[in-house]
Amino acid sequence: MSSEQSTAHHLSIPIEAIRYNDRGLVPAIAQDYLDGTVLMMAWMNAESLEKTLATGETWYWSRKRKELWHKGATSGHIQKVRWVRYDCDSDTLLFGVEQVGDIACHKGERSCFHQVKEKKVSTPGDTLSQVFEVICHRRDNPVESSYTRKLLAGGNNKILKKIGEEGAEVVMACKDEDPEAIAGEVADLFYHALVALAHHKVPLRDVYRVLQERRG
Repeated sequence: MSSEQSTAHHLSIPIEAIRYNDRGLVPAIAQDYLDGTVLMMAWMNAESLEKTLATGETWYWSRKRKELWHKGATSGHIQKVRWVRYDCDSDTLLFGVEQVGDIACHKGERSCFHQVKEKKVSTPGDTLSQVFEVICHRRDNPVESSYTRKLLAGGNNKILKKIGEEGAEVVMACKDEDPEAIAGEVADLFYHALVALAHHKVPLRDVYRVLQERRG
């Protein structure tokens, strides 16, 4: 299957099944296709949905300006659609997108959902991303008592030694056929692998991207 055929398949939904509200609109949620971060919510009508599916980039309907708008046309922060789904009532759309520039919010933030009690916070979309963010924070803002800081301070030798140890413990847990131990040891291995990524300043998203390419 060619990349064009694959894209067409993933962007194919029964348009006639979508239920619009009394203003002819349907809410559309954009989600990062790699880590699941919810980036934004906007509105689509039938025309903008058709244009989105046809072009592979998100088009929305502006209720204020009463016109279609191509996300990122001015800023360059377009959204390349990787997949689309609709909910069980067929009245909400969900798009998995590659957010160019990693900025979806008009305020310059990655996600529009960055505020909690008036404070701006990052919005990682999954547990691994959240753990990796903490590790990178420890790297850039060392805390003396932090185990992560001590690992990073030890450099490659200390980090790789731990990865080897944790890998062996995963093997032993699997040989013992102990589900709880397997989960715990794999979690330890994941954590130490994330420390290695942070030490070498390799973004976790690059790993996700490789996995997506291999999956596809």
